[in-house]
Amino acid sequence: MPEAPAPSASAPTGEPPAPVAPFLRRLLELVAEDAPAEEYGAVAVRARAAGAGPADLAELEQGVEAALRVRRVLRRHRRRETELAALFDTASDLAALRDLDAVLRSIVRRARMLLGTDTAYLTLRDDEAGDTYMRVTDGSVSPVFQTLRLSYGDGLGGLVAQLARPYATPDYRTDRRFRHTGSIDEGVMDEGLVGILGVPLVLGGRGGAVRGGGPAADGASGTDVIGVLFAADRTPRPFTPDEVALLCSLAAHAAIAIDTARSLTELAEAGAVIRAHAAAMQRAEEAHDRLTDLVLRGGDLPEVAAAVAGLLGGPITLHDPEGRTLAAVGRRGEAFDGPVPEAASLARHAADSHAAARAVFRDGRWTCAVLAGQELLGSLVLYGRGRLDDSDRRLFERAGVVTALLLLLSRSVAETENRVRGELVADLLTAPDRDPAGLVVRGLRLGIDLAQPCLVLVAETSPAHHDKLAAAAGRCLFGSDGISAEQSGTVVLLLPHDGTQPGAAARAAVARLTPLVGAPVTVAAGGPAAGPRAIADAYAEGLRCLRALRALGRTGDGAGAAELGFLGVLLGSDRDVESYVTATLGPLLEYDARRGTELVRTLGAYFACGGTLTRTKDELHLHVNTVVQRLDRIQALLGAGWNDPERALEIQLALRLHLLSGS
Repeated sequence: MPEAPAPSASAPTGEPPAPVAPFLRRLLELVAEDAPAEEYGAVAVRARAAGAGPADLAELEQGVEAALRVRRVLRRHRRRETELAALFDTASDLAALRDLDAVLRSIVRRARMLLGTDTAYLTLRDDEAGDTYMRVTDGSVSPVFQTLRLSYGDGLGGLVAQLARPYATPDYRTDRRFRHTGSIDEGVMDEGLVGILGVPLVLGGRGGAVRGGGPAADGASGTDVIGVLFAADRTPRPFTPDEVALLCSLAAHAAIAIDTARSLTELAEAGAVIRAHAAAMQRAEEAHDRLTDLVLRGGDLPEVAAAVAGLLGGPITLHDPEGRTLAAVGRRGEAFDGPVPEAASLARHAADSHAAARAVFRDGRWTCAVLAGQELLGSLVLYGRGRLDDSDRRLFERAGVVTALLLLLSRSVAETENRVRGELVADLLTAPDRDPAGLVVRGLRLGIDLAQPCLVLVAETSPAHHDKLAAAAGRCLFGSDGISAEQSGTVVLLLPHDGTQPGAAARAAVARLTPLVGAPVTVAAGGPAAGPRAIADAYAEGLRCLRALRALGRTGDGAGAAELGFLGVLLGSDRDVESYVTATLGPLLEYDARRGTELVRTLGAYFACGGTLTRTKDELHLHVNTVVQRLDRIQALLGAGWNDPERALEIQLALRLHLLSGS
């Protein structure tokens, strides 16, 4: 095309401005030629050199901007036409394929070609392992990268699989939006990947719904993430929305193709599946009848365990939430002599099963949480079965339901018995001298010998959780010889003494009761004591110890009186505490009573704040001068040496005892 005229820059200034039309025409020619963007700006430069007037130059500048916009739109349309043609070709190729491996290789190769990336790869879901694995790569050179596995939520791909949404990063190495793990980062670095785009392969709807625990087929939006398609460069690369949309479109075709290939395989095996299903249904019906019969005729836990072991062909053990074994049988009903998992392992696997709402395979064993609603009653463990088909897994899970029913029935009976035991505890603590022999006889009928040494635990929690504490105490004593009852706003547990120190028994009770109650539980121990009167005295000592724990700020802790030092000795004996308090704090108590002041409270706050005036005035919400005046008055009443270490210790002890006395 001829260039627009470019008159000499030395043209006389008196000549008329050069016409702008040839330059505008040149802009149209550049649009038609799809010329590089820099040539558009050159047109305006030549017009200025030709002597075009200011108004024409302004109009020409607007024409350049408009021409560049038209150029971008045309290029975008042409690129979209190319992409659509490639997608149609891809759909045709995929529709003609029947072998799954060929389908996957075609998908990955076409993705790399369409986006022009260094590599492309595809991961698929592994339902048994609960993660995704690398299935096909194109352009990859790293063996470490080609064998990667991605857990849901880990890395870019794990997040795409979990949330069913596309994610892209220009530089994965420095992008902190993703959960970096050692194995994934090692594989990515070994391959040298930097810019990464991943989109989900989704069936049943569009991606974007967050999945609980991974992309299951029954998600809230009806989507089923079967894998993730990636395109990646070995240099930083920001992926445009058009590129993301293009890879999503290819992934949609790919997901359908993969599903079609799988369906063909499934159809080929349909006959065998139907026959196996019919056999499994018959077996499940027989198992259901057998387990139902066990419940109706009052079978116990070992019988259920033996029945399940026989049905599933593997040893069975049943454990409570703390890991104690409630039943253990071999595959043919004999005694199980194999190793039992540790309590921590049992708790972890039961939590996994609870969260998954199904049996889980961990450490070579199947574990099914035994649940009543959301309450964990225990766990059922199956050994020696590396794989369970769906019918056997449902049978195992149904056995967990039956076990939960039996445990609830047993607990209900135990709670009824415990209410009767509670009446004994109330009579024992309130009237131990009325009929001591009768109390011992009643205790023997309920399975506890009051003539033998017993520990008395006194537990309390917040008023809002008191009912839960009473129920939790009954659960803790389930299957033991102890009894519990509510008494004066606390819960009392009476346990046969097995040699455990009172403080250790109190802390063990705190550890068991607190999770069941869902709030801090404080437990004080008295005893050991034998006989109704001694047990009642141990209860009184436990109450004093409980008040001491509360005053010492040890809510949620457990202890015996002997563990509280000199304070515990005072509380657990017949010392004259009131006289000690009066002798130490008498002048302050008398002054406060006569004048209506708060010298005792001020002194307590001063010691509690480490003798710091600023902290003391903040604690009491007073001006620092007021605190100083009160301390001067305290010194005048107690003497000049009141703040010496030895005297301060005596005063602080008296303050604690005064607080405990409630006076």
